[in-house]
Amino acid sequence: MDKYFVDLENIDIAKYIKIAQHIKKLIDDNLIEDGEKLPSIRNLSKLLKVNNVTIVSAYKKLESEGYAIQKVGSGTYAKRKEIAVNLKKRYGEVVRKISSEEMKKYIDFSGEAACSDVFPISSFKDVINKVLDRDGMEALAYQEALGYEGLRKSIDEFFWDNKIGKDNILIVSGAQQGIDIASKALINVNDNVVVEKPTYGGALTVFKWRRSNIYEIELEKDGMDLNKLEKLAKKNKIRCVYIMSYFQNPTGISYSIEKKRRLLNMAEIYDFYIIEDDYLSELIYNNNEYVSFKSIDYNDRVIYIKSFSKIFLPGIRLGYMICPKIFKESIQNSKVNTDIATSSLMQRALDLYIKEGMWKEYINVLNKVYKDRYMFMKEYLFQLKEYIEFYSPGGGLHFYIKLKGTKVNCMNLFYRCKREGVLITPGIIFYKNPEEGLNYFRMGFSQVGEEEIKKGIDIIKHILEKD
Repeated sequence: MDKYFVDLENIDIAKYIKIAQHIKKLIDDNLIEDGEKLPSIRNLSKLLKVNNVTIVSAYKKLESEGYAIQKVGSGTYAKRKEIAVNLKKRYGEVVRKISSEEMKKYIDFSGEAACSDVFPISSFKDVINKVLDRDGMEALAYQEALGYEGLRKSIDEFFWDNKIGKDNILIVSGAQQGIDIASKALINVNDNVVVEKPTYGGALTVFKWRRSNIYEIELEKDGMDLNKLEKLAKKNKIRCVYIMSYFQNPTGISYSIEKKRRLLNMAEIYDFYIIEDDYLSELIYNNNEYVSFKSIDYNDRVIYIKSFSKIFLPGIRLGYMICPKIFKESIQNSKVNTDIATSSLMQRALDLYIKEGMWKEYINVLNKVYKDRYMFMKEYLFQLKEYIEFYSPGGGLHFYIKLKGTKVNCMNLFYRCKREGVLITPGIIFYKNPEEGLNYFRMGFSQVGEEEIKKGIDIIKHILEKD
């Protein structure tokens, strides 16, 4: 029992969190073995001189983070996460070793960015030349902290009907930077952050860096399970909720208008903020009306983040943020401290591209091309119906697939597919506890045409049939 002792004096965080952190370290350091029974609630509370509720909360936190399993009538048992963490690490190492030249040899279902073959590069070159002729060296100079004023005006006019105001828009280098900037301005150590389950791995990484307490709430067909979120909010002070409003990564799920309104109302009642990552709302194939959380945010509770990289050109690395007035100054300071300024030339080029109507034409082309691919992949995935289940999102750039009726997990499938010249994205990267994603994988269609989709799915089918 001595190894469980932890000094609870002179600390700034809740005692149950300190206890959970201590036990997690014991598990990670192999001082508590995988499957070892943890002390009873009564014995540990007596040792640490705290009440039983504190130990119950500590054990619940361990369980929520994948470090413990509760067995009814038996007690709580330690669970090591090394296997799952190593899976995630190995996947990352494999992907990083694939060069851009080697990538051309694969049927790439792992890509998320817009297909470069569709992008009108000659038109964009003309736009860049016009900007250089018009602005000269000024086009290459640093801009004010908020970003190029012309682009902020265009965003406000073309995307928000002049309802936001250019001074409330901050230009950033893509959604990942936006999430990082928002978290620095909003989240302190041990703040409670809620994410969808599963969710974008890059957001999980940012929130872990901030040393926040991350709670996952399962997704339903029309968004996060708000009943579970409300139960959590009644017992815990939530700082923010991170959501992807349209065609969520990885599930493809979009929020219903009813859930949008209820979540916004809950944010006001329970005093938390919503980080809205507007992922792929331009690519709606089922004619549903587009309504962002921010557009109905009457209580100023939403930090809105939009990237142009996924639908424009990933190398451009441009996006923007709109934040509540209470965080405006701290978010701007966070941006300046991060990288001073985003590419002036690309901001001016995008501004002109939007103003001259090219953006709207390009999005119309993308919708036509991707809708055709979406429908083709959706139909052809039924070739695998004996081995998989999948949800039809009605837009976006990917399908999230659950394995069934096979002993193959997503990592086995990833390695075997790679050997056959096919890349998929294993589900482990979308969960705080990677093991929970072993039966899932994501397949995107932005980088592949119909022939490649057919060939790639045939290869996957052959692999699953051999199991």
